[in-house]
Amino acid sequence: MKNINAAALAQLLKEHADIQLIDVREDYEHHEFNVGGLLLPLGSITQNISLIEKEKPVIVYCRRGVRSQIAIQRLEQKYPFTNLLNLEGGMESWKKEFSL
Repeated sequence: MKNINAAALAQLLKEHADIQLIDVREDYEHHEFNVGGLLLPLGSITQNISLIEKEKPVIVYCRRGVRSQIAIQRLEQKYPFTNLLNLEGGMESWKKEFSL
């Protein structure tokens, strides 16, 4: 599984890179704090396959990086994705890296 850290993701966002962000947390978690990702909770990820880009990098994130790993494993097992990256440490890592 390919990973990306918070600093590398921040750089991509700063550069306005052509990427897709997918948040696999629950609705309430997404509303508390997010980095602009499309909300597709883990339980519904495979039902929403048509919303996931296939031609550009897709960074999948959750709170700590576990649910996003599970989501990527499920997607890669069922579909021919090769463009999925897991945000290491999830939003907890992001907050730690960029908190004031």
